[in-house]
Amino acid sequence: MFGAGSIGCRLGGALASVADVTLIGRPAAMAELDRTGLTLTGPGTRRLHARPATATDAAAAAGADYVLVTVKSADTAEAARELAPHLDDRTTVISFQNGLHNARLLAAALPGRRVLAGMVPYNVVRTGPAAFHQGTDGRLVLGRTATPEPDPAQPPAGRSPAEPVPSAERFAEAARAAGLAVELRDDMPQVQAAKLLMNLNNAVNALSGRPLREQLGSRPYRLVLARCQREGLAALRAAGLAPARLGPVPAGWMPAVLRLPDLLFRQLAAASLRVDAQARSSMWEDLQRGRRTEVGELQGEVLALAARHGLAAPANRRLLELVRAAESAPSPPSWSGPELLAALDDQEV
Repeated sequence: MFGAGSIGCRLGGALASVADVTLIGRPAAMAELDRTGLTLTGPGTRRLHARPATATDAAAAAGADYVLVTVKSADTAEAARELAPHLDDRTTVISFQNGLHNARLLAAALPGRRVLAGMVPYNVVRTGPAAFHQGTDGRLVLGRTATPEPDPAQPPAGRSPAEPVPSAERFAEAARAAGLAVELRDDMPQVQAAKLLMNLNNAVNALSGRPLREQLGSRPYRLVLARCQREGLAALRAAGLAPARLGPVPAGWMPAVLRLPDLLFRQLAAASLRVDAQARSSMWEDLQRGRRTEVGELQGEVLALAARHGLAAPANRRLLELVRAAESAPSPPSWSGPELLAALDDQEV
C-alpha cells in the first residue's frame, strides 16, 4: 500500500488477513501503527485489529505482486518516480485514487508494468492515531484490463511469456477472501466519471462542517450539489464521456433528485442517507487537519473539462475558491446550507 492514509490503511488492514501486506506512509503515522497496531471499524468489519508491516520508503515495494497506490492525485507523479526503481516487471500497480487521470499517469511513468484503474466507493476517516472508520458501504470497482493494454506478444524484458502478471481476477479473489466486496468492470473511464460526480459533494460536506447524513438530508446543501453535478454532467457530455450507473439512480437523474423536498428525497434516495453518524468526506478531514485537499482534482476537473469545451461551471468555480480559502484559514469552515447557496451568487436551481 503506497500512500497509507485512511483508504490505504482500510484496504491494507483488511488484506493483511489473507496476504503479506506492507503499508508505506509517513514516518509519524507508521510509527504509531507499529506502536499500537491498526484498528478498523465500520460496515463489514465491526472491529478489526491488524498489524501489517510498515515502511516509509518506496524500496519496500520491491518484489510485490501488487502495489496499491492511494496517494492524493496531486502526488501521483511523485509516487511513480519513487516507485519506478523498485518495481519488477511482474508487479501490477492498482490506482485506488479519486480523479480521472491517475491510472494513465502511472502507466505513462511506469512503462512495462501493468497498471489497473480502481475505484473506492466509500469514505474512510481517521478517528484516532491508528484507527480508521468506514462510514458508508459499497463495492470496490476494478478494471479487468491494463491502462494502457500491454501487448501480450511482447512481454517487457525480464519477464517470460510463461510468467503471468498478477491479474485483476487474482486480486479480486484475495480481496473477497478478506471480506472486501469487489466488482470487475470493463468501463472504468465511465465508472471514474460517475465517481467524480459523486465526489463533488466532498467540497460541500467539507465546507458545511457537518456529518454526511445531516448535510445530505438538508435541501439547501443538496441544491448546491445539484448545481455542481449539473455542470459536471454537461462537461462530461461535451467530452463524450457518459457516467456509469453505480447505484439505484442514474447519474443523469441525480440533479433532479437532489432538488426534491426533504421528505421526497428521503423516500427516493434512502441509500444516499444510509450512512452512520461518523461519516464525513475525506476533504472535511483534510480541512480539519490543515492538509491540502483534492478540490483541484474534483471541482477543478469539472472546470478544466468545461473550459476545454467552451462551457461555464460557476458553481464548481465558487466552491473551489471557498475550499482554497478554507485550506489557509485559521479554523475549519462551518457554512450553513442557505449561506453556501447564497455564496454561489446565482438563483436556486
